[in-house]
Amino acid sequence: MKVRTRFAPSPTGYMHIGNLRSGLYAYLFARANGGKFLLRIEDTDQERFVEGATELIYRTLKDVGMNWDEGPDIGGDYGPYVQSERKSTYLPYAEQLIESGHAYRCFCTKEDLEERRAAAAARGETFKYDKHCMHLSKEEIQAKLDAGVPYVIRQNVPTEGTTSFTDLVFGTITVNNSDLDDNVLIKADGMPTYNFANVIDDHLMEISHVMRGMEYLASTPKYNLLYQAFGWEIPYYIHMTPIMRDAQHKLSKRDGDASYADFVDKGYLKEALINYVALLGWNPGDDREIFTLDELCRVFSVEGMSKSPAIFDVEKLTWMNAQYIMALSPEDFTAHAQKYYDMAGIGHMDKAILCKILQQRTRVFNEIPDMVDFLAKLDEDYSIELFTNKKSKTDAEVSRNVLDMVIPVLEALPEWTETAIHDTLINMAAEKGMKNGTMLWPVRIAMAGKAVTPGGAIEIALLLGREESLRRLKLGREKLA
Repeated sequence: MKVRTRFAPSPTGYMHIGNLRSGLYAYLFARANGGKFLLRIEDTDQERFVEGATELIYRTLKDVGMNWDEGPDIGGDYGPYVQSERKSTYLPYAEQLIESGHAYRCFCTKEDLEERRAAAAARGETFKYDKHCMHLSKEEIQAKLDAGVPYVIRQNVPTEGTTSFTDLVFGTITVNNSDLDDNVLIKADGMPTYNFANVIDDHLMEISHVMRGMEYLASTPKYNLLYQAFGWEIPYYIHMTPIMRDAQHKLSKRDGDASYADFVDKGYLKEALINYVALLGWNPGDDREIFTLDELCRVFSVEGMSKSPAIFDVEKLTWMNAQYIMALSPEDFTAHAQKYYDMAGIGHMDKAILCKILQQRTRVFNEIPDMVDFLAKLDEDYSIELFTNKKSKTDAEVSRNVLDMVIPVLEALPEWTETAIHDTLINMAAEKGMKNGTMLWPVRIAMAGKAVTPGGAIEIALLLGREESLRRLKLGREKLA
């Protein structure tokens, strides 16, 4: 079977996580089955169109490696791939449905509909269009057309019987036709609605598997009625469960939930994001959690898709991101971290040492400025209580004695190198019969002004340099005097 999937986002803003997952699953399914992956821009909702959003879609997909086989920018045999450029395609199909009795022109005004909607609400009923205009005579319809009365074209949904469809995840679903509304197919401005355009486009582009969010599950019977009205083959359906912020709330960009770009800006790696998003509603069948995109393309299957909503756990994403950061080469870690070094005011410091002390501690790159703030500026109001540490057997008096010994010796060092600083401090501790921790704790506290730091006394001294290290050591001694 020839597999063709599509990702059809609307250019209405940033790429949110749910939308990214829809595209990812369609991409993975196509690649896993040796098929084609299409990109189609569904911009029929012109009121919500956001300038630059289409380019953002391109950029995001390319950034994560989801390259499409056909689309607006690269063309293909089934274009154009932007719905607004296909406007002339849809009306003839809608008129064909009118001729066959599967659709009709509706001249009701917005005011008419609002009045009926309010009346239904007052009765405690859900509003459903009452097919008022379907009963107009040919003469009445022609008179309105001649007078230029605006109209939409509605689907004529049967009022009796049932409609069934089969979803590859949820199985066969049957609904009563009496529960379905007469969808608008063509709006008054001549643009198709999503509900109509996606059916026409999916057929004309020979889409074999329609993968989309579960919010479209309830509309699928109406889509099938359209396929049947045209006598077209119905594609396979694969609906994805929602991604939840918590047990009660869906993840939603309208509610301010983070988009793909937001996470990238915070310092999450794109590889970790794609890996995590792939696991939101799909399971490989074992305990494995870390996958490259190529590996996902090989192992993804519909059988692993869940029927239950997925919870977006930022802590789990952060854990996964940390695994990816730890696996980076020193050069790649530094390349990602550089802008955060610059933000923290330490961009000039030794990159090899920064990588050594930070890479295994960094979960998300935007944590770096807070982790290294003491390197850029010492908080000189730190408490001398920090010098007291039971494990290192230090207190204010021990710390003062250590700093008295250390300062003149470090001042006299001919070279400010890791070996020279290390050997000087460790040998001094041995000569004085001290534990290494007893010697190093006061030195680190004096230079950092905080109890928890990435890196120890020697790395901090190297990063600060001789002059600043000695200035801070002397300030510490003065605090303890």
